[in-house]
Amino acid sequence: MSIDLQSLNAEAKDKSAVIENLFAEIGKSIIGQREIVEKTIIGLLTRGHILIEGVPGLAKTYIIKTLAAAINATFKRIQFTPDLLPADITGTQIYNQKTGDFTPKKGPLFANFILSDEINRAPPKVQSALLEAMQERQVTIGDQTYPLPEPFMVLATQNPIEQEGTYPLPEAQVDRFKQKLIINYPNKEEEKRIMKQQTAEELPVTKPVVDIKKLNSLRDFIYKIHADEKIRDYIIDIVFATRKPSDYGVEKLDVYIRYGASPRASIYLFEAARAHAFLQRRGFVIPEDVKAMVYDILRHRIILSYEAEAEGVTSEDIIRDILEAVEIP
Repeated sequence: MSIDLQSLNAEAKDKSAVIENLFAEIGKSIIGQREIVEKTIIGLLTRGHILIEGVPGLAKTYIIKTLAAAINATFKRIQFTPDLLPADITGTQIYNQKTGDFTPKKGPLFANFILSDEINRAPPKVQSALLEAMQERQVTIGDQTYPLPEPFMVLATQNPIEQEGTYPLPEAQVDRFKQKLIINYPNKEEEKRIMKQQTAEELPVTKPVVDIKKLNSLRDFIYKIHADEKIRDYIIDIVFATRKPSDYGVEKLDVYIRYGASPRASIYLFEAARAHAFLQRRGFVIPEDVKAMVYDILRHRIILSYEAEAEGVTSEDIIRDILEAVEIP
């Protein structure tokens, strides 16, 4: 089947104008962090969940709250603590003395955007309840199952500098997050603007610029973004290089990788690359789209060996070596 790339490109440019309006509205409140906002929108467009790592005070909550306001969606923040129970997030049944019946009381998971703050502070049962909701997009209370609202997106944060009293997420659960983003400090000029904005008499108010119906139509359009067979092969080669580096001429990585990326990585990298192309106002994927998303998709899916940890080799180092070794189409 032949693809009319010219008309597809024109349609992508037309539809992505909505995203530019979204960026503009979010930019009134969020200073800097353009890349984090962009990657979060990519997660939203591809129906993914995101794990964010960064020290406290870098506007993680503010970013997702602002995004929710810009698309007129509901937002809930859950502070994860060691004494949290699964029912605290999913909901429970309340006994009604007058009727003698149990009525469901839905928990904070019933919102479009969920910020799970410091997910690694909650015990494994709570983490499992959240991850089940992420995967199934439904919650069971008593003997009734309730669908979660659409869109439903979880952004979970981890504090990288304080590990005492935490329950690290198992690798299989971390794999459920489509992207892992690293949020960094702003530069001097950005921080000066942030300080001025946050100490002003009135804070900027975010207005809805995209409704959920429009968002869903954009999500559907992502599936139309064209990717040549060579792009698909490029993605497969990158993922397979994390499993068998010696097949791609990077034998030195064999000792550093305990387990390579799962098949989810291939699927998620393909979806994210298409969404990135759309944000660049293109109707087709190029290798640069894959490169732009590869770190977010793979950094939490490569399980390092003891040798890597001992020598200070990171998953980012491994991804960089793989990108240099795999032939670009």
